[in-house]
Amino acid sequence: MSEHVKIKIEDLNIFFEKKQVVHGLTLDVRANEILSIFGPAGSGITTLLRSLNRLNELIPTSRIEGSILLDDKSIYDSDVSLTELRRKVGMVFDVPTPLPMSIFDNIAYGPRLKGEKNRKVLGEIVEKALQEAALWDEVKNRLKASALSLSGGQQQRLCIARVLALDPDVILLDRPCSGLDPISTSKIEDSLTQLKDRFTIILAPHNTQQAGRVSNRVAFMLMGELIEEGFSDDVFYNPKDHRTNDYITGRFG
Repeated sequence: MSEHVKIKIEDLNIFFEKKQVVHGLTLDVRANEILSIFGPAGSGITTLLRSLNRLNELIPTSRIEGSILLDDKSIYDSDVSLTELRRKVGMVFDVPTPLPMSIFDNIAYGPRLKGEKNRKVLGEIVEKALQEAALWDEVKNRLKASALSLSGGQQQRLCIARVLALDPDVILLDRPCSGLDPISTSKIEDSLTQLKDRFTIILAPHNTQQAGRVSNRVAFMLMGELIEEGFSDDVFYNPKDHRTNDYITGRFG
């Protein structure tokens, strides 16, 4: 884990019409770490993740105050390309969304949009991304098969591979294992642990146990507020705020 701050969030407030969803949030995300942001439903975690690559702007009623810096540059600067930002900060959602095309074409889709036409290069990108997502050995002999024929766990790893094929700086994962069996969950967690050497990963885990297994640092959110953040062991075994302790021990949530 690097000491370099990859993403710096300062006094972030997010609104949808008159409803405020995130309240005055300040948080640093370090390069090459897995930061898990956890809390009960309605805590604003998905909204926070979507703000990091400006996906909330797709909702006309959204409004933001505060600043988000990626490598010391505001993601809201006028010269920032939204397409390039979303390549650098890729997002994987809780429900797998493979494209209705082959496994190969799902992974090659992004690089092709960027202009890559060389079949050999595309093949190398696809293989590397699938290996990094721990899916290559399961699909290498059926790359022409429909991605929709894969199991739920395989589809989710395919979606991770699709993001990896664009060579991002940051990967946002919004409860990527919420509907998966333990074996698929374990494979995704194992691949995340290896991916942090190359990427900065921000994870909304599907439970606190997952956060404890894979994270370098964690942040606890409640009702749109950041309650506590720190190294995983510190927060889980010696929380500073009683609300963090209550949530971790199952008193609410």
